[in-house]
Amino acid sequence: MAGDATVAVELVFRQEGGRVLAGLMRRFGDLGLAEDVLQEACRKALELWPQTGVPEHPAAWLASVARHAALDQVRRAGKSVADADAVLSRLPAAMLAETQAIEDDRLRLLFICCHPALAPEAQVALALRTLCGLSTAEIARAFGLPEATLSQRVLRAKRKIAEARIPFELPLQQEWPQRLAQVLHVIYLVFSEGYCASGGESLLRADLCAEALRLARLLDSLLPGQPEVQGLLALMLLQASRGAARLSSEGDLLTLEEQDRRLWHGALIAEGLALLEQALAARTPGPYQLQAAIAALHARAATASQTDWRQISALYGTLLRHKPEPLILLNAVIACAMAHGAGHGLAWLERLEALPSLTQSHYLHAARADLLRRQGDRAAALVAYTQAAALASNGVERQYLLRRQGEMRLPLV
Repeated sequence: MAGDATVAVELVFRQEGGRVLAGLMRRFGDLGLAEDVLQEACRKALELWPQTGVPEHPAAWLASVARHAALDQVRRAGKSVADADAVLSRLPAAMLAETQAIEDDRLRLLFICCHPALAPEAQVALALRTLCGLSTAEIARAFGLPEATLSQRVLRAKRKIAEARIPFELPLQQEWPQRLAQVLHVIYLVFSEGYCASGGESLLRADLCAEALRLARLLDSLLPGQPEVQGLLALMLLQASRGAARLSSEGDLLTLEEQDRRLWHGALIAEGLALLEQALAARTPGPYQLQAAIAALHARAATASQTDWRQISALYGTLLRHKPEPLILLNAVIACAMAHGAGHGLAWLERLEALPSLTQSHYLHAARADLLRRQGDRAAALVAYTQAAALASNGVERQYLLRRQGEMRLPLV
């Protein structure tokens, strides 16, 4: 019973923690307080649920307990509670109209996390921590940082929000552009963590993918016709369409080449392609539109052999001018190898090994292993797969790399 209660608390915190936290933030206007009382509610749930059973609406139970704990703290401190109606009544009319147009507290919380007063790296860490319930260890692992460093970033960001008295509200429309790029970045990081978890024994976290898609749809409804918002939503839809085909019936990772494309979700592909077409019509290409265009070429290929790798390679070249980032450069090299031959890609990979951010990435060693395998150099591929498996922190990815490693040991028939 205690084990079931623990699982239930962890599940509701993962799936609903961001929503509960955002509601508490709206009610009390204090992120630190909201986090403290939510943690207190989870602690009480772990104590009570094994005896009383999991309530019918566990998220509502946590929200109620946390809200009462917050009220107690506020009253003990001799402060008044700033409820939502009082806050809204003080907003300018233009802001009030925009705020009332949005019912979703989590989007407000996302914009707070992406406030320009916060350092960009702190914005991302805080958003993943508060909105998605990722642990400090998970976020640190995703960014390749020591946990203590990541923890300090989050702490400084929360302190800045309190000191600067950043309000729990959407910015005015004219202020959106300076925050939009970071908001899009955070939404995609949430999706990416759900699509391929940075650690643990599961490849997919459907709750994070769904949350990212929901936030992107909400943002698209607020900013209709904004090309990069449409591009991001299209990209995530096209990637999400492969979800059912990414694992075998035994739970093993399947690459694009290995996937049964009949399992790809046709409705998501159609929606993503339509959004991408609308975005590209504006003729202001940005990084998310370009990544969506790459995903679209994969989606349109009936078989892996029909993939237009030359066009994908060209798109990566354009994307690098917008986002010259190590992992995008690595993907560009892989696309170049698929278009022009494994040897060409291996020559480029040697240059990437000088980048510190890629040296300890299993993706670099996995890419080298795959290209060596395609070239027929099984001994060198075996070494590279071994290196990649040792660095992989996700259990499903590690098992895939170990499977490939084992194949390199088998005699050719």
